[in-house]
Amino acid sequence: MEALGGGLPSISWRWDPETDILSGAFKGNRKSGGLTGTVELTDAEGSVAVLDVNNGVICGIDVVVWPEVSTRSDIQVPAQLTEGRVVLPSSGTRAAVASVEVDTSLSVETNASESIFHLRIGPRRAVEVVRVADNFYVEMDQQGGLAGFWMTHVPPFTAFEEE
Repeated sequence: MEALGGGLPSISWRWDPETDILSGAFKGNRKSGGLTGTVELTDAEGSVAVLDVNNGVICGIDVVVWPEVSTRSDIQVPAQLTEGRVVLPSSGTRAAVASVEVDTSLSVETNASESIFHLRIGPRRAVEVVRVADNFYVEMDQQGGLAGFWMTHVPPFTAFEEE
């Protein structure tokens, strides 16, 4: 995690009505260092989330293939959080690498109005929550690994319905 070095970025969520993909990204403000490209998180059930990374900084996410979504009435972003940037380590990645795939397990919880989504990577564990944009939070575990993401103020999904 790094200090922001400026104001908190703004992110807007959008749904692709034909594919059910939820996307959001913001412009990275780090000058150099680390992977620029994507990190694809996949699980054995076929779920896929793709992280947008710019100079090592997580700058967005696309939830491409959803795991089963659970609804909880009491879901909310943890109150204790830090504002900053989450930087992926650059060791082991070459400058020419633009995409990395990671096999893991993914789960999603949402509130009744589906305006808050919590995408968890792996099992429940102690985490630190980092607010990286106005409506986007990254969870890091005690070893500094990615543990999940919070997406807030997500607009309603309005798929085009066939008549």
